[in-house]
Amino acid sequence: MLPALMLTAALSGAPRPDTPPDPLASAIEHYRTVESYRVTIHSTHANGEEHILYYYQKPGLVRMEFFRPHAGAVIIYNPHTQLVRLWPFGVGHFPKISLSPANPLIQSLSGQRVDQSDIGSLFENIRLLQKGGSTTILVDTKNSCPGTRESMGCHDILHLVVTGADGNAVANVHSSELWLDSASQFPVKVINRDLKDAIIETVLMEALEINIAPPDTLFNP
Repeated sequence: MLPALMLTAALSGAPRPDTPPDPLASAIEHYRTVESYRVTIHSTHANGEEHILYYYQKPGLVRMEFFRPHAGAVIIYNPHTQLVRLWPFGVGHFPKISLSPANPLIQSLSGQRVDQSDIGSLFENIRLLQKGGSTTILVDTKNSCPGTRESMGCHDILHLVVTGADGNAVANVHSSELWLDSASQFPVKVINRDLKDAIIETVLMEALEINIAPPDTLFNP
């Protein structure tokens, strides 16, 4: 359905009273208060699809459980050791491999590193893109909740399009379109485009839980 309310504003102009002057800055500030989260990620790009259950805990612990591709594989990144442990056939099954996060064998199909995969890294890349570029703000109401299932329900969605300055790209991304949930201030959908406006990757995020209390064994099985 079309959103019941849509408005567009350039952040360089005067702020609208009904729209945050910089929703990205607000989302970043809120993210800094988050200690941990869990989310299901669906990513599609030219090289294929990924379906991952993703866990994050400060100061940078990451656990990724794969449904597609490599169903059953688990990788865990520890910022203290700066190593990634990989279980190709699941935790507790041989083999267990330790690798650098820079190793291309454990980068995503779109080339993303596990130590740069959290929402904070996404926000930082978009913030860098925003400098010298432009931001368009669209406010979508409850009737348009991209990437969420009806059974989950949803809140108002703030739709942003951040485009870098001419010829400017961050991690090969020139334009980033994201939908932020007004309650969690986390993205529910992201579309990244290159300098030719071709879609690099579309990411849907579902079943978000913030400030979970993961057991100690989650990141150290």
